Amino acid sequence: MEAARGGGMRLRLRAAVLSVAVMAMAMAMATRSQAQLQVGFYDTLCPAAEIIVQEEVSKVVSANPGMAAGLVRLHFHDCFVRGCDASVLLDSTAGNQAEKDAPPNTSLRGFDVIDKAKARLEQACFGVVSCADVLAFAARDALALVGGNSYQVPAGRRDGNLSVAQETNGNLPPPSANVARLNQMFGAKGLTQADMVALSGAHTIGVSHCSSFSNRLYSSGPNAGQDPSMDPSYVAALTQQCPQQQQGPSGMVPLDAVTPNAFDTNYYAAIVANRGLLSSDQALLADQTTASQVVGYTNNPDSFQADFAAAMVKMGSIGVLTGNAGSIRSNCRVAS
Repeated sequence: MEAARGGGMRLRLRAAVLSVAVMAMAMAMATRSQAQLQVGFYDTLCPAAEIIVQEEVSKVVSANPGMAAGLVRLHFHDCFVRGCDASVLLDSTAGNQAEKDAPPNTSLRGFDVIDKAKARLEQACFGVVSCADVLAFAARDALALVGGNSYQVPAGRRDGNLSVAQETNGNLPPPSANVARLNQMFGAKGLTQADMVALSGAHTIGVSHCSSFSNRLYSSGPNAGQDPSMDPSYVAALTQQCPQQQQGPSGMVPLDAVTPNAFDTNYYAAIVANRGLLSSDQALLADQTTASQVVGYTNNPDSFQADFAAAMVKMGSIGVLTGNAGSIRSNCRVAS
């Protein structure tokens, strides 16, 4: 029995060492990728590139501020599957279901904004600007239009030509994730826990489907009832917006009930007040280190803005294709 215990301990130790090694490798790869990208990459290749993207994003977000969250989410979902290679933009074909048609991605928005920007870019500079860079520019520009800090986006990404729906499994953090799971998923991409808490602040804009948090309102089983970590008055309001139905709650609710279209720190203030919408949001208060960062952002909004911008740049370097790797797709929906 002692030998069995010792063998099990050695296996757990090896697994822990392997996990740390994988995260260290991911961080090293992210650092190298970031170094391969360059601010002002299109200054001579296509001087109007970033202006064109900004103009197209401005048209849409000015008319519908909610689209800002859609464009940020599109970039995030692209980078967390196969890296920032615009694989999320590829359409499914007769023989392949693409990422955009996987369950976590069916509510993604903003594809048409990318299409319009790309069409103008092809007219201005044929075959020069990648779809992956358009996604990165669009996310930055969308955030700036709703109160986020603008930041310089290193560019030079090239596009991948493979998109597989099944690869979203295990790569996109679920709304039920706890801090340990979030750390594992972000760490696998070369991102730190601090990056994860900062990037979670993207939930200060946008909406969530009721189905993403209905288990906090209408759970069943031995622990049936409402999530005790959620403020009761908030639960009451949510049950009005997401009534229990035979097929489960539907509809959408703002992730930040106070300022849903403003990029600010009310998301973190809500978590401190036990009014985080998703389990993965409220989980940030259950860990001492992440809770300290959450509270810190409520007291210092400028530090959040700076950390978020830095984390977006870091995220935008995940698994990028540069140099002669990949291609420049002329149509972001079709492999070249």
